Parts: sequence; structure tokens; C-alpha cells
Amino acid sequence: MIQKNAFKLNGFVGILIILLLTIGGIWALINFQFLLGALLLVVMGVLSTGVTVVQPNEAKVITFFGRYVGSIINDGLWMTIPATLRKKVSLRVRNFNSETLKVNDVEGNPIEIGAVIVFKVVDSAKAVFDVDDYETFVRIQSEAALRHVATKYPYDNFKDEGYSLRGNIEEVAEELARELQERLGVAGVEIIEARLTHLAYATEIAGAMLQRQQASAILAARQIIVQGAVGMAQDAIDQLQSAGTLQLDEERKVAMINNLLVAIVSDRSAQPVINTGTLY
Repeated sequence: MIQKNAFKLNGFVGILIILLLTIGGIWALINFQFLLGALLLVVMGVLSTGVTVVQPNEAKVITFFGRYVGSIINDGLWMTIPATLRKKVSLRVRNFNSETLKVNDVEGNPIEIGAVIVFKVVDSAKAVFDVDDYETFVRIQSEAALRHVATKYPYDNFKDEGYSLRGNIEEVAEELARELQERLGVAGVEIIEARLTHLAYATEIAGAMLQRQQASAILAARQIIVQGAVGMAQDAIDQLQSAGTLQLDEERKVAMINNLLVAIVSDRSAQPVINTGTLY
């Protein structure tokens, strides 16, 4: 069901009409015109049931004997169709904080994940008539979407290939917002923002995964150090030979490269050894 505007009249004009009908009815009764007076008072009573107040960022969904006749989304005092039921729907921006969910990522590792969803109602008719309780619907669908997105990616990507939950939080949040909009559009809800608020390995594997992260970081650092050490050793030999001050045969090159690599790659300070002899 699509939202539409209900009939409405300025509430102050409506109250003035009601006041005039009341005065006219009383005047008719005083002048013994009982039929006219009763008719005017009955009309006044019926019209008074159509007076309603709409607060800012609020909508009134109006039904007339089970039929949807429209919504009033403008704040103020209004007179609408008499003898109708009016359901209040908030149009304010709201937050939904999901519980910390325990799910498995794409690699089967148990993780804990939570998110905050910022949303608002943009179609009051859909929010009231197309779902049973739109707030409950938002809560259940938000948690379902969060679970689905979490199972599509690994928690961490140790090979730097593709997205991961920890390494691509912005991209994951954008995908979560898109999926939520697809799920909640039926309820007339617009997703403004979705953000991850909690992301961690589950307790039972947190220790093992921490050791894996540390080992991966050490390995990556060692690879960078080795690449740099090889380049420095090559540059040193090239500069010595290009200057023409020192000619090195293959055995001396190997010895120099070995000494340079040991000094650079070692995680401790190198202890120099002065050689006063010769290699031969």
C-alpha cells in the first residue's frame, strides 16, 4: 500500500465552524426550533471528531471503517474526515543497536559482530499496513542481514586478496546498508546509515587467531627486511666496483653479501669481527 494525502482542513477554521454550529444549535433550541437545533448540534458533534493534532516529524494514518483514506504528514492542528481512526507513526530518525551476534565467517571461523542501524519511516502506509509491527520487522531483518553479510567474507585476509571484515569495514558497512534497504523497503523504511560497532573472534579461538596474526605480521616484516637487505647489498657491491677502487672476485662478493645480510636481517646488533688476514 502506497502513502497518499488525506483530506484535511485548517484546524482553526474547523474549530470556528464547530463553534458557529454550537452557537446556532443553542440559539435554535432557545427559540423552540428543536429539530433545527438538534440537527446543528449533531453535525457539530460529528465534525468535532475530525479535529486532530499532528506533532513535528509525525504522521497520522487515517482509516474510515477499515478503509485507508490517507495520511497527514504536516504538523499542526487539522480537521479531517470525521469518525475515523487515526494511528500515530513517528517519522523521526532512530537508531537500532543490534545485539552482539555470534556467526561463522566464510572460512568457518566463529566471530562476534554487532552493528548500529540509523533509519526512519518514509511511507507511513507501508509501515502500518504492509507489516505487522515495523519496529520488530526492522530488528529481525537487521540481524538477519548482518548475519548474511558476515558469512560472505573472512574476518581477516592474510593474503591481501579480496575484502575482509576487519580490513574493509567501510565497504562491508555499505553492503550491509544496501541489503537492509532491500529488505526493509517493504515496510516503508529508509536506511540512512549502517555501521559495525563490534567485531572480534569468538572467545574459543581468539588466542589462536591472535598468534596467527602475530606470526603473519612477523613474516611480512621479515620479507620486507630481506628485500631491503638484498637491495642494499647489491647497491654496495655496485658502488664499490663502479668506483674502480676495489675489485672483488666471486668469493669475496659472496662473503661481503653474507656479512651485510647477517648485519641487516639479524634482530640483534651485529658484533663486528676484524679480519687481519686473508680469505685465502
